[in-house]
Amino acid sequence: MPLRGGGAVRRVVARGAVMVVGVAMVVAGGLGGPAVGHAAPSAVEGLRWGTCDQPAEPGAECASLSVPVDWARPDGPRFDLAVARRKAAEPGARVGALVFGPGGPGDSGVDMVVGRIGRFSPEVRRTFDIVSFDPRGVGRSNPVACSGDLLARRPSPELRSQADFDATLAYNARLRADCRARTGPVFDHLDTAQTVRDLDALRAALGERALTFHGSSYGTLLGAQYAETYPHRVRAMVLESVMDHSVRSTRDFLRDEAASAEDSFREFVQWCEGAADCALHGRDVRAVWRGLLARAGRGELEDPARPGTSLSASDLVNKVAFRKFYQADYAGLATAIAGMEMSEPLPAAPASVAPLHPATPVFCSDWYLPVRDYRAYASLVAMMDRTAPDLPYLLPLHMTAACLGSPTANPQHRLHVHGAPPILVSNALHDPATGYPWAVSVARQLGRSGVLLTYEGQGHGSVTSGPCMEDAVDGYLVGLAVPPRGISCPAL
Repeated sequence: MPLRGGGAVRRVVARGAVMVVGVAMVVAGGLGGPAVGHAAPSAVEGLRWGTCDQPAEPGAECASLSVPVDWARPDGPRFDLAVARRKAAEPGARVGALVFGPGGPGDSGVDMVVGRIGRFSPEVRRTFDIVSFDPRGVGRSNPVACSGDLLARRPSPELRSQADFDATLAYNARLRADCRARTGPVFDHLDTAQTVRDLDALRAALGERALTFHGSSYGTLLGAQYAETYPHRVRAMVLESVMDHSVRSTRDFLRDEAASAEDSFREFVQWCEGAADCALHGRDVRAVWRGLLARAGRGELEDPARPGTSLSASDLVNKVAFRKFYQADYAGLATAIAGMEMSEPLPAAPASVAPLHPATPVFCSDWYLPVRDYRAYASLVAMMDRTAPDLPYLLPLHMTAACLGSPTANPQHRLHVHGAPPILVSNALHDPATGYPWAVSVARQLGRSGVLLTYEGQGHGSVTSGPCMEDAVDGYLVGLAVPPRGISCPAL
């Protein structure tokens, strides 16, 4: 799912120190400190644009936008939202500003604009100012800050008893209190409903009468809820790799996520059986994989990224396999598996549990996923093992355990969108994190506004997957040419 925390965000992690998303807390300014860029003296479209810190590619501009901590108290405390843009490559063809909603939660939209502008098609870059931001609690926008030492002591999601369950609840409460104290009042207002209001403030500051928006993965939650809240302020909207916030029960959420992940594993196995360039071609791929899982479970599997340290079974699934599934890089995954199989076993020892992304409280504030007790938790684990037998302890289960006992400000609900223009809902048939059924569901919830665009391939993200997809999305964003309903594009 979109909880990988895999954007190009820089992390500051120190044993016993503060851990934040993005850059270190601004010492001089504290919370709500200086803007990301050094503001130019002139104001442009309601925002003061200046150069960005350490731009990876020249041409990006940065600014900050002051927004309320709590939109229910617009005259109360405020903080600065970090914003970045690149102007349209061909000013004479400029349509307006396109705002990108980053995924995660925890991905930095500023980093996307500054360093990964190739994420967008040449036509979109030619005709739009590409604008994005770090959502509240992320990157440079009052990031969630927690004790690094406390984060490193996260309990394993492999609970074995009611005592383990109770210990997880107690740990979660201690961590929330620590993060709240270090982060400040924004910590209690991280939900997407608040970010919807931030997004509308950004639209107004950009001088856009109506919003042109592209949300990816977790950013689709933001886009869908913006369309629900401000349907008449939408010009065009693309929701890519779609989250379905109407999935209410913990069991249904985890089952859906497990089914999507296992589908991608089956696609990988099928590819390897038929591809002569697969490093595991002609072998029993599942048997090799299960052998690695067993070695990881004993603490004997070396982490290729950290020689001399062991890789847990959960990290083998979520950090090795899933990263390749996101990119549909099956050849790369097969090569990685073959290399790990040939590695010398380490002395058996318990493998550590990797810290979750510090933006996890954003997810907890949007998803109400209660679990009554250890017996209920064990039942959920067993259900996921039946649904995804090749992928134990998937990241959604980690997130569910991390959110136990957390308050939820913006719980799941079905969308109610009335009066919005056509909204393009794009998804791959085989997406490991946001399964295709979620896209179908969201398109239906959007009613007359929902237009489903299907990519018949694999991977997490699809709008630039070949000319068919790119032409359909570009034509819609630039010229408001709505693709025929039910359109699909072949896999590359």
